[in-house]
Amino acid sequence: MPPLKFCANLSWLFTDLPEFTQRLHAAATYGFRAVEAAWLYDSDLQELQKAKKQTGLEVVLINTPPGDVTSGELGLGAVPGRETDFRRGLDLAVMIHLMAGRVPVGVDRATVAMEMEATFVENLKHAADVLSKEGILGLIEPINTRITDPRYFLDTPHQAAEILQKVGHSNIMLQMDVFHWQIMDGNLTQNIQTLFPLIGHVQIAQVPGRNEPDSPGEVNFPYLFSLLEKLGYQGYIGCEYKPLGTTEAGLGWVREYWKSHK
Repeated sequence: MPPLKFCANLSWLFTDLPEFTQRLHAAATYGFRAVEAAWLYDSDLQELQKAKKQTGLEVVLINTPPGDVTSGELGLGAVPGRETDFRRGLDLAVMIHLMAGRVPVGVDRATVAMEMEATFVENLKHAADVLSKEGILGLIEPINTRITDPRYFLDTPHQAAEILQKVGHSNIMLQMDVFHWQIMDGNLTQNIQTLFPLIGHVQIAQVPGRNEPDSPGEVNFPYLFSLLEKLGYQGYIGCEYKPLGTTEAGLGWVREYWKSHK
């Protein structure tokens, strides 16, 4: 079985370095061959490309633009009336997490669920056509509503699977963040095995603290890594966690994995 591939999430790791270009160099120094980030749109594109070339790192994932964060937006994919803004954001990204967005403040989730799902499905179909021309994979990610974001529209892997079925395009897949899946549903082994054909990207963090995989918590990551190896997962695993100390001090778990899989 080939070893798993890990990428450093530069929005969470090496944050003592103010510039994303600096974080790219740090990730390469500590052994990563790829990186991901939430948003890079405010960074100097030429400098990022220069750092990417110097380090040889692959940038595997960013999110679509969040919208107007000052008014509480976090993605526009399922937000009725913001279709044009969502589609404009597609022009900025590479392999991308197509963020669904939030249920409006003061509105019962059940009353808008059908409209938001319909908007999301249509936007995802449009995204699939746009991304297919560039050979880019689009991803949708359930975000837990119990700890992280109570108003996020897409919150369980099962809801995401139903939406993907309605979208019906193979280049729109499921982003499995173990942190969110464990909080919302648990039953990780069965869910991973059942939904594995839909999974295009994986992210990891321990539960409930969202720290390193080897920090105290609910999830047995060595077991999950072994499961993903047995299932033949070939994509990247994003390290989207909050280090308990410095990033460097918390990388023992991945160094041990690399060492044991040489």
